[in-house]
Amino acid sequence: MDSSRTEKLIGKQNLEAMKEKHVTIVGCGGVGGYVAIFLARAGVERFKLIDFDIISPSNVNRQVIAYNSTIGKVKVDVLKAMILDINEKAIVETENEKLSKENVKDLIGFTDIVVDAIDIVKDKVDLICYCKRQNINIISAMGAGNRYKNPEFYLTDIYSTSDDGLAKVVRKKLREEGIKNLDVVISREKPVKCEGEIASISYFPASSGATIASVIVNKIIDGEI
Repeated sequence: MDSSRTEKLIGKQNLEAMKEKHVTIVGCGGVGGYVAIFLARAGVERFKLIDFDIISPSNVNRQVIAYNSTIGKVKVDVLKAMILDINEKAIVETENEKLSKENVKDLIGFTDIVVDAIDIVKDKVDLICYCKRQNINIISAMGAGNRYKNPEFYLTDIYSTSDDGLAKVVRKKLREEGIKNLDVVISREKPVKCEGEIASISYFPASSGATIASVIVNKIIDGEI
């Protein structure tokens, strides 16, 4: 991959640092898929992708991996192929498995940072608790659904969040588990009421993913990970 423009912006040393970092992404659909693609284009070359799901027709409106041609395919396989199509030097491990409290240790293994893009609360909390107790860097995506106006996301602590149903539930459970802090990326936009399953639009998961990717890049540059 030609990274000359990135190198011009952040410098060769920072670009080399990104190549050495290992990023694990759990949940490779809407938000997680975009995080992976943005990081691959920024220069990260070592990934582990974890997701149990296949691509469905309802994913096409918002997931970077979802096209008519990829419906029915395994999400981690499609995302791996996309990363390698961006950078043939990338090393990409995949786990087509559902993360749980029982397998989280084996699935995560060694990594420099975990991206939590899970939308199942129990699995999300299990992942967060494991990483915090093992002193593994983790950043969690909060809600990107039921919103369509201004896709402005920002980094904050879970205990400073508001107007996000997912964050509220996760916050309560983490408090019960004794977890004192957690970096999260959350929307400033309040959700609208939608009946039934969560509604979505194309640019909200992408904006969340871009914000998470930018946080990771800047943490690497600043020597925080």
